[in-house]
Amino acid sequence: MRQRTVQCMGPHGLHRMAYTEWGDPANPRVLVCVHGLTRNGRDFDHLARALADEYRVVCPDVVGRGRSDWLQVKADYGFPIYVNDMVTLIARLDVDEVHWVGTSMGGIIGMLLASQPHSPITRLVLNDVGPVITATSLQRIAQYVGRAPLFPTMEAAEAWIREVGAPFGALTDAQWRHLTVHSVRALERGQGGFEMVYDPGLGDVFRAAQILEDIDLWPVYEAVRCPALALRGAESDLLEPATFAAMAARGPCARTVEIAGVGHAPMLMDPAQIAVVRDFLLEA
Repeated sequence: MRQRTVQCMGPHGLHRMAYTEWGDPANPRVLVCVHGLTRNGRDFDHLARALADEYRVVCPDVVGRGRSDWLQVKADYGFPIYVNDMVTLIARLDVDEVHWVGTSMGGIIGMLLASQPHSPITRLVLNDVGPVITATSLQRIAQYVGRAPLFPTMEAAEAWIREVGAPFGALTDAQWRHLTVHSVRALERGQGGFEMVYDPGLGDVFRAAQILEDIDLWPVYEAVRCPALALRGAESDLLEPATFAAMAARGPCARTVEIAGVGHAPMLMDPAQIAVVRDFLLEA
């Protein structure tokens, strides 16, 4: 595992985007894994280890999360800068093609990039996200994003993450601890306690949108030309069953796999979930 950064350009100057890289750095076969709204690239450690013999696996922290910089102008947080940053990252990796696994927000970034002419994405996995984002799920997320408390102990942080992350399904104690350790950091200047490793300003931007209706991305999805796999947590409130079914018949006609006992979103830590992704990616 290697931890690196790349300089990216936004509307108001440069910022650093961090990423974690696994596998042979000379391997021309590259897999980019991009996380959800308030998560970070370390969510993919289990998947990356499982695929590191086959791929150079690259897991970025989208700007404002993890080890990446926080933007000074919070209104800049959004898909235009996220997609631009990923293009910069792929240029840094010096490859013409990549495979892509995107959870939630990371899947939307992948769809937006894969829908472009001459896209570098040649195989796409959409993890519990599709061309319709329900207003109900966005309203649920708006209730907690950017509003995490400060935690006096790591145990308190884990209890909160287990509560908020309940839709992730039945993770093991070790998996919950892994998510917790990489979701928080110690407060500075000897204050004691821990805080989440994402910019709380993300919540202000998210709520300012005041989304009252579902978001329709069908034109984006239908412009995707590469093979696609769509995963859905069987209890997801973000990807509805009707949308999931339609994804198999429209656009790239994704292969669809539903995961029982999980909501939004499958964490791809379980060997069975990893196997579904691995089998699809390595068909190429």
